[in-house]
Amino acid sequence: MSKLFNSFVSLSTKEKTLFAKRLSFLIKSGVPIIQSLKILQKQSSSSSRTKILDQVILDVSNGQFLSTSLAKFGHIFDQFAINLIKIGEESGTLDANLEYLAEEMRKKHLLQRKVIGAMVYPIFIVFATLGMAGLLTVYIFPKILPIFASLNVKLPITTRILIWVSNFLSKYGWALGLVIVAATVGWFMLLRLPSIRYWFERLIFRLPLIGSITQNYHMANFCRTLGLLLKSDIRIVRAFSIASETTSNLVYQRALQNVATEVNKGEKITSYMEKHPRLFPHILSQMLSIGEATGKLDETLIYLSELYENEVDEMTKNLSTIIEPALMVFMGIIVGFIAVSIITPIYEITQHLQPR
Repeated sequence: MSKLFNSFVSLSTKEKTLFAKRLSFLIKSGVPIIQSLKILQKQSSSSSRTKILDQVILDVSNGQFLSTSLAKFGHIFDQFAINLIKIGEESGTLDANLEYLAEEMRKKHLLQRKVIGAMVYPIFIVFATLGMAGLLTVYIFPKILPIFASLNVKLPITTRILIWVSNFLSKYGWALGLVIVAATVGWFMLLRLPSIRYWFERLIFRLPLIGSITQNYHMANFCRTLGLLLKSDIRIVRAFSIASETTSNLVYQRALQNVATEVNKGEKITSYMEKHPRLFPHILSQMLSIGEATGKLDETLIYLSELYENEVDEMTKNLSTIIEPALMVFMGIIVGFIAVSIITPIYEITQHLQPR
């Protein structure tokens, strides 16, 4: 029953970040953990957060570790968060580890927003343009169509195409809508299959600019995750396993699992990476080799995460710079085609009606 209840509550990334940051501050200030949790519970304005804190306070009061209690909410707190908190409890650095966790979630969220923002804007413009074109074609154009039909004027090809599109959408628009909805639902269902999702995510990496943004986004995330785990003295094989569990990309998930397997066999971290340069660029392998040799692998990984974050930032700006003119051209072509299709026959009609 408890597991069923736990599955119904959720927290946003912002709420999780605030929880980790505030708990870190209270513990650092010398407030006992149970009292700290009760303070956070009283300050909570979220019903989900209050329910979670009720359970956590009860568990910790009964002698459980904070990490053990939070692990019951596995759909909210991933393995990275649980392990970081667990190591903090064992080493007496819980406040510092919670601060690391809050910063990691904040950076990951900001990076995610940048990537999603860069992708959503052009998609919105395309759909808005197509929606406007559909509105003009289905509702506005048919009202002036009888004027063209009443006169014996040969219509230009653009107008004839628009008439065909208008008639098709008027008769079969509902069917087309159903097909689009069914195809979208079917596609998302297919993406739930690991083999299809793996193939699709590999395909995304091959797309110009978007592929690079996506790849750098995931590299920034797993480098930061690995760096923080190693900084918290988690063994390297376990760190790679946790990083693979927390990444949302199946391609990198499997790749990091393979790295963990190789390292467990006694191989260097970069032995698998060097064989797969499309997933792990040469600079990444080289920097990790240096970090491994100097004993500063955690610092190297955190540095690399910042490097890839900056690259994502620059690439999203470049994407906007490239896409905005292309979107303007696309909108111009659609609107221009409709305008020419309507204005040209009107002009020919006026010419036809003029006295000779």
